[in-house]
Amino acid sequence: MPKILLVEDNELNRDMLSRRLERRGFTVVMAVDGGQGVQMALTEKPDLILMDMGLPVLDGWEATRQVRADPASAHIPIIALTAHAMSSDEQKAKEAGCDEFDTKPVELPRLLDKIQALLSRSRPV
Repeated sequence: MPKILLVEDNELNRDMLSRRLERRGFTVVMAVDGGQGVQMALTEKPDLILMDMGLPVLDGWEATRQVRADPASAHIPIIALTAHAMSSDEQKAKEAGCDEFDTKPVELPRLLDKIQALLSRSRPV
């Protein structure tokens, strides 16, 4: 079962998305701010990270940069999650090191497609 690190400060979003992912067979571990997310990227060794961009302590952009800067976590695929749907936000997320970008509210089938694509790319076949 692939392990997903969900970094999300909104309890309702975290609860809803984690339950939906677990029903699809994923193991989900959660962080409530960017600092905890960076730490858990190293300790939990997830297969993929879902990173909210509007986080306390460290925002998602800085947390992503820190995950990318550490050789132990640099390879983990990261999907940016944000309520901001501007193309500049997507560009900013990619520049920070995110592999993919998705908007909130999360449309689960679309997000699952992105998760599966990244997981299949990052695993040796």
